[in-house]
Amino acid sequence: MEKLFGTSKDSQESGEHWLTVSDLMAGLMMVFLFIAIVFMMITQQENNKIKDVAVAYQQNQVAIYEALQQEFKDDLDKWGATIDQETLAFNFQSPDVLFANNETRLSTAYKDILDDFFPRYINVLKPYRDSLDEIRIEGHTSSVGLRGSTEAEAYFYNMRLSQGRTRAVLEYGYALMPEEADWIKANIAAVGFSSSRLVMKDGVEDAAKSRRVSFRAITNADIQIKRILENN
Repeated sequence: MEKLFGTSKDSQESGEHWLTVSDLMAGLMMVFLFIAIVFMMITQQENNKIKDVAVAYQQNQVAIYEALQQEFKDDLDKWGATIDQETLAFNFQSPDVLFANNETRLSTAYKDILDDFFPRYINVLKPYRDSLDEIRIEGHTSSVGLRGSTEAEAYFYNMRLSQGRTRAVLEYGYALMPEEADWIKANIAAVGFSSSRLVMKDGVEDAAKSRRVSFRAITNADIQIKRILENN
């Protein structure tokens, strides 16, 4: 009978061995499945945290824009200024009023504007300080340089000009609010971009609008997202 049906002690041992391997493989599959589920849960938690930061960032953007708009809505036209909702840049776009041609010295008219604007601007942003990375005073110029200059010479000439102008603005604002001196030093930067961020219209440089000084509130959402990723 054993010869007929091929049963033997060896075949029984082989079957038991196969069952043991099957059980082991099933166990390993369960372990891998558990690891995959845990990994997916951790990834989902990270995504939720990043989503929360993104939502808070958007809410802050809207709140800051609305606060600036509410505070300065009656002043924008007379100052020749605009507020960009996407970048939170407060743009002064009347360079002839702000500075004399090729000069870094503030005009009397611009000093009068800053006397009114700067303290109000800093106070409007006070409730949002924890969500701000920095306030950046940005100087921009057109691509036009001194007569006869090369493109490179014009760029670096305008770099010095834009840097000098933003430094003059920051220095003047700093003197207006001595009680905020430490915070201003730690959180406000003056940057000159020369002609690297031109305002274009129909593919053509708008020289007048390219010459501007901007106060830009920069939120720290990207820093918070980076911190979340590093901690996980």
